[in-house]
Amino acid sequence: MIGAPQAVLVLERLIALGVTDVLAIGWCGSLQPNVRIGDVVLPVSAVSEEGTSGHYPLDISQPGPSFDLLNPLERALEGRGLQVHKGGVWSTDAPFREMKSKVLKYQEEGLLAVDMETSALFTVSHFRSVRLAVAMVVSDELSTLKWHHGFMDVRFKESREWLAEEALRFMASVAPGAKG
Repeated sequence: MIGAPQAVLVLERLIALGVTDVLAIGWCGSLQPNVRIGDVVLPVSAVSEEGTSGHYPLDISQPGPSFDLLNPLERALEGRGLQVHKGGVWSTDAPFREMKSKVLKYQEEGLLAVDMETSALFTVSHFRSVRLAVAMVVSDELSTLKWHHGFMDVRFKESREWLAEEALRFMASVAPGAKG
């Protein structure tokens, strides 16, 4: 899905169909020099600068993932040999409008990456009381304040495939009634 509204539309439909455990996978731009193209980011929090989250009032200011999904997912991905980073991300509706001042601010705050959906997915999962985790492959780097895209980079392509395969394997193992 591209953007918070579309991602939430899909999540809401899945929830209406009875889904209670969700693993969202996608792409993100790195804000930190040690988070490189092809690495995997597992968000533990998300700063919301998208317009969807505000439609879901919560008792908490910054919802996050279900750690009972996220922590075993981290172990599974590391076991696959992927470079994994856990930390906060920044979600925005405005791709290509990551202003230098904001990149520097969020770098300084230690946020790992920027995407368009994570904060809304976390918000809706808390609002609807479903378990959700997010895993994203780094597709581009912003840490030097010059955009370095890696969409054609073999590291990005391989990690994207491995993440999809591992996500399916992982969710099959944690789904209700799954064996293993």
